[in-house]
Amino acid sequence: MLSAFVNAFRTPDLRRKLLFVLLIITIFRLGSQIPAPGVNVGNVQSCLDQVPDSSVFTLINMFSGGALLQLTVFALGIMPYITASIILQLLVVVIPRLEALKKEGQAGQTKITQYTRYLTLGLAVLQATGIVALARSGNLLPSCDPQQFPLLHSNDTSTFLVMVVTMTAGTAVIMWLGELITERGVGNGMSLLIFAQVVATFPTALWSVQKGQGWWTFGVVLAIGLVIIAAVIFIEQAQRRIPVQYARRMVGRKMFGGSSTYIPLKVNQAGIIPVIFASSLMYLPAMAVQFNQTSTSPVIRWINRYLVTGGHPIYMITFFLLIVFFTYFYVSITFNPTEVADNMKKYGGFIPGIRAGKPTEDYLSYVLSRITLPGALYLGLISLIPLIALVLIDANQNFPFGGTSILIMVGVALDTVKQIESQLQQRNYEGFLS
Repeated sequence: MLSAFVNAFRTPDLRRKLLFVLLIITIFRLGSQIPAPGVNVGNVQSCLDQVPDSSVFTLINMFSGGALLQLTVFALGIMPYITASIILQLLVVVIPRLEALKKEGQAGQTKITQYTRYLTLGLAVLQATGIVALARSGNLLPSCDPQQFPLLHSNDTSTFLVMVVTMTAGTAVIMWLGELITERGVGNGMSLLIFAQVVATFPTALWSVQKGQGWWTFGVVLAIGLVIIAAVIFIEQAQRRIPVQYARRMVGRKMFGGSSTYIPLKVNQAGIIPVIFASSLMYLPAMAVQFNQTSTSPVIRWINRYLVTGGHPIYMITFFLLIVFFTYFYVSITFNPTEVADNMKKYGGFIPGIRAGKPTEDYLSYVLSRITLPGALYLGLISLIPLIALVLIDANQNFPFGGTSILIMVGVALDTVKQIESQLQQRNYEGFLS
């Protein structure tokens, strides 16, 4: 492993790419620490110490590396881009025009990327407006008295607009930085920025367990975390390989085909998208409570009791079922057995023992539904780990090995290592995984 890193840095162009990625991540983290204009930094820091892990913005705050609740220039983080990308993926299935663009190749994908940028800026404006409004009213950090600890120096309209514009511009800069990494660096830029934000909060969360619970609990949490990471790596790489055989065919005087390959169906075919979907839906009622703190409605009281506190069994069951549902939903729109079967038939491919056409489509649908079940259960159980830890460790303690953060760290790390590995192999170096 170490020799492979040395070989990577000995390659001039690969070394430049890796150093460029580190430079962009450094700039990104610097922007995540600069407060937006009008923020009372002292009061924000005083209130952050009292924020429980069950806060409505916990996941979004994690994606921003803690920048959201600190109201920094990059407070929105990568979340608007993630949301816009997910919405565009769903719309591609629903809107024929977008589906046609996707099939046009690189030109169509460039157009869809442009739509994603526009939608990201629109979502950034909406999210920034909501966050600044909550900061003005004191509901962003409800653990502090807004009269005693105001989060903003001034509540006038000019300060409000300046903060919204600053956070929206910060999101645009983040998009630009991510695209720079993708074009000139190694790996997917947006994924690496998410990875950097999640890792940034990891040491602090881990050390807070030691300070709050002692060395014994710290050691147990560390051991459990290592087991979780090993299990996630194992399942993330697990796949069902469906063999495909291509028949020989004569084109002119040349013989083509006769090769064999396989269709890889991952156990976790949906990635982390179902967790983001489920978390977003769970935040809607909780956010409604944030805006109606003084309401005496029975519905608001019921939501505040059962759907805001992450450690409640009803919250856990609802969250788990939503993840299972969205896993099946997302896999169904991203993997089309009919399209795969038609392409195989068009190019003379077939699954041994299965006839081409409709039987192949039915077989792929059957295998996909069977393999999606353990993937959905895996995502649901992994995502419940931090919620269960809240009950077992401390209601106000942040469990560092949260399911979402582990999925992001392991997934992005594996993908980046594979890309570096492929570039090393192209230069006849010994790779990471050998």
